[in-house]
Amino acid sequence: MRLAAGASVTLRRLLMLVGLLAGLGLGGCALLPGSDAVRSPGDPFERYNRAMFDVNQKIDEVALEPLARSYRRYVPDAFRIVIHNFFENLSDLGTAVNQLLQGKLDLAASDLLRFGVNSTLGFAGLNDIASEFGLEKHREDFGQTLGRWGVPPGPYLVLPLLGPSSVRDGLGLVVDYRTDLTLYLTEDSTTRVATRALRIVDARERLLDATRMIDSIALDPYLFVRDSQLQRRRSLVWDGDPPPAPDERN
Repeated sequence: MRLAAGASVTLRRLLMLVGLLAGLGLGGCALLPGSDAVRSPGDPFERYNRAMFDVNQKIDEVALEPLARSYRRYVPDAFRIVIHNFFENLSDLGTAVNQLLQGKLDLAASDLLRFGVNSTLGFAGLNDIASEFGLEKHREDFGQTLGRWGVPPGPYLVLPLLGPSSVRDGLGLVVDYRTDLTLYLTEDSTTRVATRALRIVDARERLLDATRMIDSIALDPYLFVRDSQLQRRRSLVWDGDPPPAPDERN
């Protein structure tokens, strides 16, 4: 009982902290001298964001993209599918927890059942048996949970290595990281690092075609990624049916 009460207090404090920081960010255009806040009111940290975007792009160009291309070229499709299924199965448990926190009990039960089916009949998630049974794949994270409970996203924020985010979603990543099951698969730190590295390469390989599209159609890749990310996250928070934005209301 004390544990449950303590968790409730911790969650309330985290919600207050995220709300405060996001609120400060929304009104914090003067926090970054010389920022482009007048031109981009939702991106008061644009100068920093563009610099970090360029750094991330360079790291991706030098390391991540070549690794992803080699992974696609040399690892057979069947093995890549099995590896991807394994990591996707681990994410289903976090999704179920966030569905529960958002009050979506039916979806939480479905995602938990999906995790159980794939972890057993699917041999630790290597096979996606649950999809064949009609259990749909969902994706929820703590940033979406905070948004669902009314915490504003705050300014757009490009995170080192992690890429496009926001103040709210960046803080949500802290919770997502601590609840990531890859942290608890083994006590060996080397194995944990290797597992997370493989997960990153798997995710990057899935984005190779999207990266090519952005490079070919976007005059300003930074703006394209920023606007796409903000729209995508808003849609995800409201399960594809977001309420009208303030500037869309009559």
